[in-house]
Amino acid sequence: MSVPISFRLDKGVATLTLDRPEQGNTIDLPMARALLEAALRCDEDAAIRCVVITGSGKLFCGGGDVGSFALAGASISSFLSELAGTLHMALSRFARMPKPLVTLINGPAAGAGLSLAIAGDIALAARSAHFTAAYGALGLSPDGGMSWRLPRLVGLRRAQDIILTNRRVPSDEAAAIGLVTRVVEDDRLYTVGADVAGQLANASTAALGAARNLLLGPFESELEAQLERETRSIAALGGSDETRALVAAFLERRSAKPGKDH
Repeated sequence: MSVPISFRLDKGVATLTLDRPEQGNTIDLPMARALLEAALRCDEDAAIRCVVITGSGKLFCGGGDVGSFALAGASISSFLSELAGTLHMALSRFARMPKPLVTLINGPAAGAGLSLAIAGDIALAARSAHFTAAYGALGLSPDGGMSWRLPRLVGLRRAQDIILTNRRVPSDEAAAIGLVTRVVEDDRLYTVGADVAGQLANASTAALGAARNLLLGPFESELEAQLERETRSIAALGGSDETRALVAAFLERRSAKPGKDH
């Protein structure tokens, strides 16, 4: 069985690569568990001074693995609760670790993939990347901290637009509204990302960790409380007949268009 995430440590920089390119790096339970395991290692290993998350293939992350939603059948609510809950434990650990997090968004990011992309302290997007909330098309509500982070990054009005209309946000607009830090030409993404990660790894981990903690402090709602609300909401919606029909329709459309990106 292939490993859903590759891990590389070099000069204090841990690089986690989502490695399900044939599935658009979508998140199933094994990947969520691998993310949690990696997050724990990154938090606890003193040799790691900066963490980078990126994707393999054409997509950064296409969100949740819709095929696994369908396979859950009548147990979809409990399945989504476990999937979102596991992912949320990983994201909480990434947010609370003292090391900085850099996301290198090498391609499209949707659903929980968008949540993961914007979790970086520094989020560098390839010019070919674009961003979609995607939940409405499946009759689901956001997870991965999207409802907590997105309004804080782009403002409530823009967050409402992005989540409720499900529109695609191109990379240039994403940078202009603060969804990502900046846009980098595709062939320069990993070079620029390595420079940024190297600078952060050579800085004071204690100082960066303190700054990260302070930047989370002013917000009225704690991240973990919102993550729990998201888990309960997506799990409840997942059990509805409407969502089951939308998931089946999504899979039918995808199977009818082989080779299409998400």
